[in-house]
Amino acid sequence: MGIVRTILNQPEEFPPLVRMAWAAHKAKQLPKEPHLACCYDLLNLVGRSFPIVVQQLPTELRDPVCIFYLVLRALDTVEDDMAIPVSEKLPVLVGFHEKIYDRQFKVRCGYGAYVTLMNQYPYVTDVFLRLEPKCQKVIADITRRMGAGMAKYIQQDVETIADYDEYCQFVAGLVGIGLSQLFAQSGLETAAFADMEALSNNMGLFLQKVNIIRDFLEDIEEKPAPRMFWPKEIWGLYGEALADFKDPSNASQAVKCLNHMVTDALRHAPECLRYMEQVRNPKNFRFCAIPQVMAIGTLALCYNNPKVFTGVVKMRRGQVASFMLQVQTMKEVYHIFHHFATTIATKTQSAAAASDPNADKTLAASQNLQELCAKGLGRTTSELTQTHQKTGLLAGPWKSLLVALLILIAAHLLRQ
Repeated sequence: MGIVRTILNQPEEFPPLVRMAWAAHKAKQLPKEPHLACCYDLLNLVGRSFPIVVQQLPTELRDPVCIFYLVLRALDTVEDDMAIPVSEKLPVLVGFHEKIYDRQFKVRCGYGAYVTLMNQYPYVTDVFLRLEPKCQKVIADITRRMGAGMAKYIQQDVETIADYDEYCQFVAGLVGIGLSQLFAQSGLETAAFADMEALSNNMGLFLQKVNIIRDFLEDIEEKPAPRMFWPKEIWGLYGEALADFKDPSNASQAVKCLNHMVTDALRHAPECLRYMEQVRNPKNFRFCAIPQVMAIGTLALCYNNPKVFTGVVKMRRGQVASFMLQVQTMKEVYHIFHHFATTIATKTQSAAAASDPNADKTLAASQNLQELCAKGLGRTTSELTQTHQKTGLLAGPWKSLLVALLILIAAHLLRQ
């Protein structure tokens, strides 16, 4: 019934869903070399939508990025396993960058699919050791920095916004920095990318903060113990304990805290645009841009939304598929970022009505993002807003015909 509902409610999203299903199928077609095939199989197992994004990359970057992801995912699996005593976990995190050269190394830890990753990790090591030494050096250095950062925040809580920024840098900003270095080494981007740490870091921080905001309920209900990264400097303004925000009687304060978190995340969005403006290889661009448009869309959904504290908030699969196919150049990125910045700006009106103390700051941040996108397109914000209102962000000239055709298909399916 999910497909039928999509056909009836968002018919323009049905063709992208079909195309993305085919892309997911292609991502499961593994290389012939057994150990490399195992690595891509592991990527499909633990990578969520990442395997499809990796397929966007040029051939010379695909394997290094695949291995980079799996190495860091394995490191993250160690950090996330709350059943490992801290005294045992710390030396593994700090020394992980050295173990990635050991063909026999693996750790018994993790849950679900991550157990398979850790059990089969020697295959990752084998392929890692066959990468060019310059790629190995980048992966090892980022793993070293990330492991040390994770070890630090296992021993202390995220108290301040500065802590929050630093933690997100360790677990996500460094990923952006490492990817930029791999881009530069490939020769597909300018050598300057190797030194673009600030912009690269913002790319990671924006993605990570959106995930932390969206995953509030999942993280606070994690067993055997919750892992929370909302900084006390923010949430302490609205409640005595983070767990109190799950109580419906605290919904007003919870949403105010949520909006504060969203406003904080928005400060990274302009830097993300500046980074993407400098990516010249079309395949690298799509690899970078697709997660960013997903993030701004998710952030708009979360803003002023009490469902963050009671359930799952995420974009429709059809909408995700549409954006993944639509994004080709900065033109599409500007349009999508402008659309969702406008959504947030509009929602600040209801937030202000509820006496949200950050409504003015949120409005200013979203309007700044609107202006940057409009400038990039050589348009005004009002012109772009009117265009989106008239045509819809995903609309095309074929929409009316498609609606009629898909309604006939849905009617046929319902008779089956």
